[in-house]
Amino acid sequence: MGNAVRGIVAFIPSERCQRFLVGDLEEMPLDRTLDLSGRQLRRLPAAACVFGELVKLYLSDNNLSSLPAELQGLRKLQLLALDFNCFEELPAAVCRLPQLSILYLGSNRLWRLPGELRDLKELSTLWLETNCFHVFPKVVCELSNLKTLHLGYNQIQSIPRELSQLDELRSIWLAGNQLAEFPPVLLEMHLLAVIDVDRNRIRHFPALSHMQGLKLVIYDHNPCLNAPEVGEGVRRVGRWADCSDDQQEDDAPKAGGEAPAEVMDAPA
Repeated sequence: MGNAVRGIVAFIPSERCQRFLVGDLEEMPLDRTLDLSGRQLRRLPAAACVFGELVKLYLSDNNLSSLPAELQGLRKLQLLALDFNCFEELPAAVCRLPQLSILYLGSNRLWRLPGELRDLKELSTLWLETNCFHVFPKVVCELSNLKTLHLGYNQIQSIPRELSQLDELRSIWLAGNQLAEFPPVLLEMHLLAVIDVDRNRIRHFPALSHMQGLKLVIYDHNPCLNAPEVGEGVRRVGRWADCSDDQQEDDAPKAGGEAPAEVMDAPA
């Protein structure tokens, strides 16, 4: 019953109805964290933008498709969670948060990112999973402090060479895309610790044993004919993960032959 009432009230834009959804926002939270997740909000109350000392703002699981310009007044904001909303474009105000280091944008309707995203010089974690990207957003390659990038479950077919500019990048998650080959640019990024290319269309994996920082590679659910060769201590998740190279050769289909059904028909 409570959720039904909230759903009805969410359509009514009056301040009184907004207060019903978010409560009274009169004082800065002691922990400088404001959590308005799951309130069925269609717009962000102006009162949420007056706390200049706010460090974390959670707006996940609402019905937001835009944000007010006043958001840029949160000059000390470090974490912004906008996942599970209805954004088709990234609101301009988000790109004007100078201390933002963690940005969650998963499960929206984004298909591109504005050039102004490059202004987020402190951004170290960016989650863009389960959106509508068909092309890798190149502006991401200008985020020089980026350490973790999640672009899983989009429709991306290739990764640009410019990604190698991200010297600080340590984890990249690309599961559930349309990659037909292992991205060559990743072979140049020797300090990557985590590579996830699960659920793509990759048939052959190059050797990754030269990647000094690698700790984990996830390549399951690809129609692959081999497992990536990795250095000592690196964990593999996928077909032949626990096999030696000799065992792989024995188990792999012969040249010119057909791959086993379970390899060719990898689950979606």
